[in-house]
Amino acid sequence: MVVSVDVCHTFKYPLEFVVNTHFTKYPNEKEKYVQKIDTIEQSFDKDTGVNYRRRIATCHNVVPGVLRLISVLNVKEFLLEEKAWLNSRKRFLHLKSRNLTWCKYANMWEESEFRPCPENPKWTQLKQHGVIDIQGIGPFGRVIEMFAEKFLHAGVKRGLGIMEDLLLERCRSQPTDSR
Repeated sequence: MVVSVDVCHTFKYPLEFVVNTHFTKYPNEKEKYVQKIDTIEQSFDKDTGVNYRRRIATCHNVVPGVLRLISVLNVKEFLLEEKAWLNSRKRFLHLKSRNLTWCKYANMWEESEFRPCPENPKWTQLKQHGVIDIQGIGPFGRVIEMFAEKFLHAGVKRGLGIMEDLLLERCRSQPTDSR
């Protein structure tokens, strides 16, 4: 079974402010799962104006103890990869994320895009599609999928809340013309 989630959310802040907040949001005290993020590759294409980044997030293992009885799930932390293409000329950020840990047993990925909102170009619209596909774990696969589905939906809600909180905090602490 495949678990998926689709999100469309509008941030009432300009694209550049939202993008900057996205790249600097973790780690923070609001998100207990993300330990660190390392940028391992970065390049800028002068011809297209695209800034590319590849980052690795180290996260605490969120799998419940009862599921960690499956030895492959009993790890201290797991890794996620994010690839990002920021096109400053066309004003959009495209992201692709996937798991690096457990990829023999689970494919977790999401694609996200930040663009100016069609209704108000001073705002930013996020469109996101995420998928978790569990395989090769036998009868426990469905139990893990049920946990993954609950965690995925809660994670989306938590992530949007963290972004909104950080945007509001940073907006209040900066002069109006720097946003």
